[in-house]
Amino acid sequence: MRMIDHFISGGTAGLAAARKGKVMDPNNGGQQAEVVLGGADALERAVAAAQAAQPAWAAMNPQRRARVMFEFKALVEKHMDELAHMLSAEHGKVIADSKGDVQRGLEVVEFCCGLPHVLKGEHTQGAGPGIDVTSLRQPLGIGAGITPFNFPAMIPLWMGAVATSVGNAFILKPSERDPSVPNRLAELFLEAGMPEGIFQVIHGDKEMVDLILDHPAISAVSFVGSSDIAQYVYSRGVAAGKRVQAMGGAKNHGIVMPDADLDQVVGDLCGAAFGSAGERCMALPVVVPVGAETAEKLKAKLIPAIEALKVGISTDPDAQYGPVVTAEHKARIEGWIAKAIEEGSELVIDGRGFAMQGHEEGYFMGPTLLDHVTPDMDSYHNEIFGPVLQIVRAADFEEALALPSKHQYGNGVAIFTRNGHAAREFAARVNVGMVGINVPIPVPVAYHSFGGWKRSGFGDTDQYGMDGIAFWTKKKKITARWPDGGGDGSNAFVIPTMG
Repeated sequence: MRMIDHFISGGTAGLAAARKGKVMDPNNGGQQAEVVLGGADALERAVAAAQAAQPAWAAMNPQRRARVMFEFKALVEKHMDELAHMLSAEHGKVIADSKGDVQRGLEVVEFCCGLPHVLKGEHTQGAGPGIDVTSLRQPLGIGAGITPFNFPAMIPLWMGAVATSVGNAFILKPSERDPSVPNRLAELFLEAGMPEGIFQVIHGDKEMVDLILDHPAISAVSFVGSSDIAQYVYSRGVAAGKRVQAMGGAKNHGIVMPDADLDQVVGDLCGAAFGSAGERCMALPVVVPVGAETAEKLKAKLIPAIEALKVGISTDPDAQYGPVVTAEHKARIEGWIAKAIEEGSELVIDGRGFAMQGHEEGYFMGPTLLDHVTPDMDSYHNEIFGPVLQIVRAADFEEALALPSKHQYGNGVAIFTRNGHAAREFAARVNVGMVGINVPIPVPVAYHSFGGWKRSGFGDTDQYGMDGIAFWTKKKKITARWPDGGGDGSNAFVIPTMG
């Protein structure tokens, strides 16, 4: 059986594996590979390689590091089909979604190609008598990323491209459920000209996470996953003296105003709620129609649209989405549907019991629609992370605004309306980190930044963009005065004061 090893210092580690994990094929429920679950020996080897390589990489002029990013981007584009099929085989998302996964990561790589401009720093001439002040950004040393199963290309590139392009070495611990794409990305970085030891991949589970969080040579950790684990990672990492950003779960809402274009809304909801089987933190699993009439009209249009969605295997070009990632996750989603019904939700469309002909052992679920969901229900309060759309009815704008604002998660939200004042008011007042106006999945472009509020994000900086630069660097401030050489003390150094 195929074995997936660590990628350390330019190649497979070849360490003795005391523990291994199963890598399944969600399309048929069969095991397709084993992945090494590493321990302290693997991490120590990766850290040693990073320590050996990072000083020279940091000392390289930034345009040369940018050229590596340019070459890496070209290589990923060349291997796009290979990466997408590799990703779909382990994750289960359809090929089009897998290509989107890779492409959104590449957009951050494109941003990193312009890093020489961003790293120029600041300078003030004449801050005091003969005194100049300069500030510049320098790399931290060694950073680490801990990434989830749902975006095995995009999120590692969000972290790793920024971390390495500013001069750090980066150690990635991806999800053990779909580990092949991260290894392939490491190979392509090496082919693009990145030195051995700068981008490495170590595989493992919670044991490896704790080793990373405790390791004194690792200066910063970036994490994306569930909120409980994000809070744990943040607390333990900060206690160990690290810089930590930890992105958690979500329960994104779509507010539908009475004047919204319902045909557009339905199309957007079908993609945002059910695309990638709902396994993304920017999915839109809650729709909030404002007013009873809006709710009934929307529901009438949603039912046939959802029933027409095609579920298929990952390689089916006509499928809107594929299987969920594991049998355990499928059972968890089904449990939340049952819980919602028990709590009093109306089951409009039931996606349980769906079976794909010829792939009966695959982890497939049909789309589910629940109506009359209320804020006191656990199924509303918690993240389901599957192909389930819940309708929460609001009587007016203020009630609709309050729902995402008061929810424990604050990742993303969208409002659908033709009214500019309503959209502006909503965007200004809603207590959520990313807002879409007639945009169902408001993921910012690569030169802005990504991050939610409340239990959706722990730490003071977002992913990528200028926040990413700030997270992966430390700022140095230099105050300089050059005497004229006269030696008479007439230009004695004076610290400038306010006023």
